[in-house]
Amino acid sequence: MNIDLADLNFWRKPPKERNEAFAWLRQQEQPVFFPEKKVPFLRSGKGFYALVRHADVVEASRNAKLFSSEPAVTNPEPPGWVKQVFGESMVNMDDPRHARLRRIVTRSFSPRMLAGLQDDIEAACARIVDDVIKDGPGDFVEQVAARLPIHVICDMLDIPRELRAKVHQHVDISTAYTGVRPSLARSVQLAGQNMLALLALQRMVIKLGHERVAQPKGDLLSLLVNANPDGEKLTDKELGSFFALLLVAGNETARNTMAHGIKLLTDHPAQRELLMSDFDKHINGAIEEMVRYVSPIMQFRRTVTEDCSLRGLELKRGDKVVLFYGSANRDESVFDDADTFDITRDTKPHVGFGGPGPHFCLGANLARQEMRTMFRELLTRLPDIRSVGEPELLLSNFDNSVRSQAFTF
Repeated sequence: MNIDLADLNFWRKPPKERNEAFAWLRQQEQPVFFPEKKVPFLRSGKGFYALVRHADVVEASRNAKLFSSEPAVTNPEPPGWVKQVFGESMVNMDDPRHARLRRIVTRSFSPRMLAGLQDDIEAACARIVDDVIKDGPGDFVEQVAARLPIHVICDMLDIPRELRAKVHQHVDISTAYTGVRPSLARSVQLAGQNMLALLALQRMVIKLGHERVAQPKGDLLSLLVNANPDGEKLTDKELGSFFALLLVAGNETARNTMAHGIKLLTDHPAQRELLMSDFDKHINGAIEEMVRYVSPIMQFRRTVTEDCSLRGLELKRGDKVVLFYGSANRDESVFDDADTFDITRDTKPHVGFGGPGPHFCLGANLARQEMRTMFRELLTRLPDIRSVGEPELLLSNFDNSVRSQAFTF
């Protein structure tokens, strides 16, 4: 097959064609190498090996010492000056630096903390559906999927109400930047907009962080900037980087899955009927199957730290591998009838929140909680809600994002 995962044209193909290409790649004896072309404003490399089988993605995820997240997990890698300007994100770190930051922020996602958010999440979902009923159906992304995750994150950090519209605007700009850039002019435009958006978000949260040091409120932001029992806390630059990560990664997983999810429930009426026949019994399975089927984040890159062998392929120190989560989640050796949407399947091995290991998604349980609560509110109050037509997808090789999805009820 004529496949080039490093070529932007591949990511313009319909999802069905891309899935067929990944199915062919999974049948190859060894991971296939794809040379890279120079991309404006990004660090060009010699290329990467595509890890498309479930077992390969899991092995690379678990063995973080051999398959490093440094210098960056995005594909292609950003230039080195980005870290100097914006600080270094947790996802681009290995232990012990990664472990230190994860220790500081993990307490914010404990079962007790998430249980304390449930009333606020339910209230937010109710307000969103109130507005949908009042305004009428239009774009599911704008009216539902994009609103809830950012609202919850802003509540967690107690971001003042008057700043939240700006937060939403800056996140949308950063999301657009994760798409592929078809021209130099567009690359320059998106890079500039993204830089300004990230700087604005970082300045905002650092200023609020200074206020919470002086007057802690008991919110997540106060926890992050005041020392934990071990005396650890986030610096200004670490706080800014984490805030950007939380808003982009914490927003996109739930947002993308909900937007794809309403389409999946519409296209598979038998599965929808089964879900509504006993919501409490089936909703957890439905959410896991949506995440598996959608794979909201499509790939992450790793750098090989020493010579090794993977499925008979000899890798050298410095080689790059890319973990394609969407392909792993459709691996026929793990998931029976993998292209079928089935909310009753055993989805435990899916890697829709990343593979097992130190970089497994920190906010996975929060995303599940948001989606479970939102679908309960929607399907209870608007039982005939359904998507209309095909979604407009973001042209991206990283983020399986829905730009818009018409719906009705």
